[in-house]
Amino acid sequence: MTINGNRITFKMTPFRLILIAFSLVFVGIVAYRLVNGLQMTNLTDAWPWGLWIFIDVKLGVALAAGGFTTAGIYYVLGVKKVKSVVKPAILTAWLGYCLVGFGLLMDLGRWYGWWHPIFSWGEHSVMFELYMCVLLYTIVLTCEFAPTLFKGMGLVKLSSFFKSLTAPLVIGGIALSTMHQSSLGSMYVLTLGKLNELWWTMLLPILYYSSAVAVGPAMVTCETALAGRFFGHDWDEPAMTFLAKWSGYVMSFYAVLRFSDLAIRGQIGSLFALDTESLMCLLELAIGCVLPLYFFWSYKLRGKVMTQKMIVRNAVLLVLGVALNRGNVVFTGMAKAAGESYFPSAAELFLSIGLVSVGILVYLFIVENFDVFPAHDHSVATGNKQAQPEAAGCARA
Repeated sequence: MTINGNRITFKMTPFRLILIAFSLVFVGIVAYRLVNGLQMTNLTDAWPWGLWIFIDVKLGVALAAGGFTTAGIYYVLGVKKVKSVVKPAILTAWLGYCLVGFGLLMDLGRWYGWWHPIFSWGEHSVMFELYMCVLLYTIVLTCEFAPTLFKGMGLVKLSSFFKSLTAPLVIGGIALSTMHQSSLGSMYVLTLGKLNELWWTMLLPILYYSSAVAVGPAMVTCETALAGRFFGHDWDEPAMTFLAKWSGYVMSFYAVLRFSDLAIRGQIGSLFALDTESLMCLLELAIGCVLPLYFFWSYKLRGKVMTQKMIVRNAVLLVLGVALNRGNVVFTGMAKAAGESYFPSAAELFLSIGLVSVGILVYLFIVENFDVFPAHDHSVATGNKQAQPEAAGCARA
């Protein structure tokens, strides 16, 4: 079987073998969980949401925001310089949301009833809105990436059909993402009196949405840097610089809103109480706001050119900062209200590691065989001495 006129390839490396091992363990744990329920976890009535909700939903959805933000920048705002990262961003978002959906299935007590909300609407429920938005957006992302898949398999007509749907798909994706990214914050607005006030605020929907819009392009930057290292793709300086500026401006808005909210609600003093909650909040703000914004504005105000090292460093800090924020909301901020401690079981840990491993393996296979990155040359992967014209022109839509 061939893809883009080249034989399918998947080069085995020690890293990929490790991922395959984790994936096999993942399959076994999933089978056990589906048969025996949630007794394999350390979840309780006090801690109904644990590691799976944090990684698969709270963090996974935020990091997958690069799909709708990058597509919106390119197709809606018309910023053509980011063209090289649109398909990689959509691929990452698509795989991310597939993993989110599977992770949610594992977290359901009665997983076999996953389809009930489709026919039994709870239109007044935030959870129902999240369910429908994530489901529909996963379908949208599948359709957005379909042209690349079908083109690679030689199904040109199908590829052209889905490509003709790009405009409504992008607009629909932005609308759906705006709703569920903010609603992930709305869920915790309902925890008044339980979530620590360093994180609880009526502005949680706006904070969640703005941080996702900032971290999405940052995640795309990290992905592009890693792909460049392992696949030899060129660093697209204009695209990466624009995404760095985008993240910097949006995170500046987030930081002003976050600190203003803390000040207005009288929580600045609590920020320096030096207890677990305050220290974790300070760490989150330092890594996710203060440091990346200091680097960004120091370059910006001095008129210095943003180097690849600076852009990647800031992107990593933003990703770590949002990860800390989501983790603090799920764990640190809810610890006192729970009244007992929680630590994920080995099964929870290995299922999460295995789920991520599966996602990475699928990503590597697709990138290695389909025209995802503009500079991708299948002759490198297959060992052909002559590059295929179509493969070398991956930027061709």
